[in-house]
Amino acid sequence: MPKGRVEIHEKYCKSCGLCVAVCPTKVLRISEKTNTKGYRPVEQFKEGCIGCALCAVTCPDAAIEVFKTEE
Repeated sequence: MPKGRVEIHEKYCKSCGLCVAVCPTKVLRISEKTNTKGYRPVEQFKEGCIGCALCAVTCPDAAIEVFKTEE
C-alpha cells in the first residue's frame, strides 16, 4: 500500500470540509483550533494517507499539498 503525507496551509483553509468528504482513507478532519481568519482548518489526525491527492485536487483554496513518502 502506498504512503503519503498531507500538508495543510492553515492560513488558506476555510473549513469547507470537501477534502474530508473525499478522502478514501478518512485521515482528515476539521480541527478544534482556529486559524488567523477564525476558521477551523483541516488536519491529518492519523496515519494511513495513500498519497492519492484527491484532497488537494478538491480543495477550492489550494490549501493542501500531498507528498508521497519513500519506502
